[in-house]
Amino acid sequence: MTYILAIDQGTTSSRAIMFDASMQRVGTAQHEFTQHFPQEGWVEHDPEDIWDSVLTVCREVMETTGIAAEQIAGIGITNQRETTVVWDRATGEPIHNAIVWQDRRTAEICERFRKEGCEDDVTAQTGLLLDPYFSGTKVKWLLDTVPGARDRAKAGELLFGTIDCFLIWRLTEGKVHATDATNAARTLLFDIHKGAWSTDICDLLDVPTVMLPEVRDCASDFGQTRLLGGQIPILGVAGDQQAATIGQACFSPGMLKSTYGTGCFALLNTGPQPVESKNRLLTTIAYQLDGQRTYALEGSIFIAGAAVQWLRDALQIIETAPESGGLAEKADPTQNVVLVPAFTGLGAPYWKPDCRGALFGLTRNSGRAEIARATLESIAFQTRDLWHAMQGDWGSAADDVTLRVDGGMSASDWTMQGLSNILGAPVDRPVMQETTALGAAWLAGMRAGVYPDQQGFSETWALDRRFEPDLSEDKRDSAYARWQRAVSAAMAF
Repeated sequence: MTYILAIDQGTTSSRAIMFDASMQRVGTAQHEFTQHFPQEGWVEHDPEDIWDSVLTVCREVMETTGIAAEQIAGIGITNQRETTVVWDRATGEPIHNAIVWQDRRTAEICERFRKEGCEDDVTAQTGLLLDPYFSGTKVKWLLDTVPGARDRAKAGELLFGTIDCFLIWRLTEGKVHATDATNAARTLLFDIHKGAWSTDICDLLDVPTVMLPEVRDCASDFGQTRLLGGQIPILGVAGDQQAATIGQACFSPGMLKSTYGTGCFALLNTGPQPVESKNRLLTTIAYQLDGQRTYALEGSIFIAGAAVQWLRDALQIIETAPESGGLAEKADPTQNVVLVPAFTGLGAPYWKPDCRGALFGLTRNSGRAEIARATLESIAFQTRDLWHAMQGDWGSAADDVTLRVDGGMSASDWTMQGLSNILGAPVDRPVMQETTALGAAWLAGMRAGVYPDQQGFSETWALDRRFEPDLSEDKRDSAYARWQRAVSAAMAF
């Protein structure tokens, strides 16, 4: 029997998922690691914690399934995007903790470049905005801050990579310094039209190009690892949201998926030509296969599942995340509590890094249930913000789009029904919820000749449940208007 090993390196944990030749999951291992918050708005990971957790879960899933290295045809890697690591080329040791995608420490750098009129040129080449979210200004901060780092980088002694790149370097024992096109497209340093690093932007941010990795197709040869009991090729790589898009078989223009994890990320396949957003969405690469790029519009929401964690950990009104839906159902329907979960700023389409979270509409009767409901509804409202922006950029075709959902929060029927109600559109949840890992596995398996091509893979997608809207248009629009007022108030605070 032949297997594919998917490594899913996420924001709060690393996972390893073993798939068989029929793309069925046969084993899973997960290991959480420590989050570091050295200052307000700063979020870091220890790269060694990430590395240790990845090795741990890979070895654990192989042990629990009894699958040996020689039975694994390939490894697929998917990862938290934008998170930035700089390490010593000779030793492989990071010069600083990884700066996580949620980190906002470079907001002033971004603002300075915006005031200098740089954003239009950056957006034209990268499809991205000047925001701390992306890797480029994080690299600049590291080179500016760590003593001697810039000189060492210019001398070729330091390497930069997103998490996939760092893992490939470690897994291949320093033989391969490479990333894929989807991760490169999230760095703020990559020209998505030319498919190459932008020397203009690297010069702007003073990032030496010698420290940048080679960019390859999503299904490609990324070297071999000998660290799991035998030689296993690494054959697939994609950033987590693009991997989920692939796992949802969104291969045709107009297909849309939204992943609800720590954040929420919606990607609309726009085909072989990039669509320039007029609504502050991101133009990015959905995937690159056989040298051909397929583009997407993306809307990024920083806080989705993290808001439920806030209910659990900060407010302590629930003990486990799944309790949130049941508590929300008990809310007084006459209460109109609205949460704007801008705990780390607002993402698309607002891009307000300094905005902070706020609760509106509280009365003396507002309690745990009303706050839980407002928290879950905020995810639907933010998705509608993205939906409207995509309609404006993509055109009327977006009106007929059905949303394919995945991620931990999509398991909540209450949340998904609420999402359908606020959108006024169908929401489809697939049988296979491991879409991110499946996307990475399919890339590796297709490259290895184990899995079918795009058409064959698309035919395996299966529906678990379709959620249809059951809220009147008047109530939907009234609720959304409250949300818009709340967002305006939060941004004005």
